[in-house]
Amino acid sequence: MLKKVLLVLLIAFVVGQFFGTEKNEGDLTSVNAFLAETNPPEEVRLILEETCYDCHSDATRYPWYNNITPVNFWLANHVNEGKEELNFSNWVGNSVKRKDHKFEEIIEMVEDKEMPLESYTITHKEAKLSDAQIEAVVGWAKLVRIKYSMEAKPE
Repeated sequence: MLKKVLLVLLIAFVVGQFFGTEKNEGDLTSVNAFLAETNPPEEVRLILEETCYDCHSDATRYPWYNNITPVNFWLANHVNEGKEELNFSNWVGNSVKRKDHKFEEIIEMVEDKEMPLESYTITHKEAKLSDAQIEAVVGWAKLVRIKYSMEAKPE
């Protein structure tokens, strides 16, 4: 009986390899409007590219194991959820109030070390932020919030 169950699971696994998910493979030019508007220093720009854009832009760099079903479905769901929450590629068109709120969330999530997710940093060691990197991102984000608060004030 165990052999039959294992055989069925093996066949399902092999057949599953022929089915994939739609990939989120744009290019990093999709974040240019965000970068132009928020003007991060070079250090922060590199941190965003290394730790944020895979899940929060239209330019995901997929690891080799994304070619394995069911891992590809899990990653696709993870990326879709990340983009639903914050997508740097769709920055234009958001209200100043929404942009400010997103930066408030960035500050909170980075300071509390909730972002990047631990499940991401396990396989992307370079994405684990040092205290100095956290300070750089948070400092930049606070400056951007000041800019947005000045834009939001009625004249």
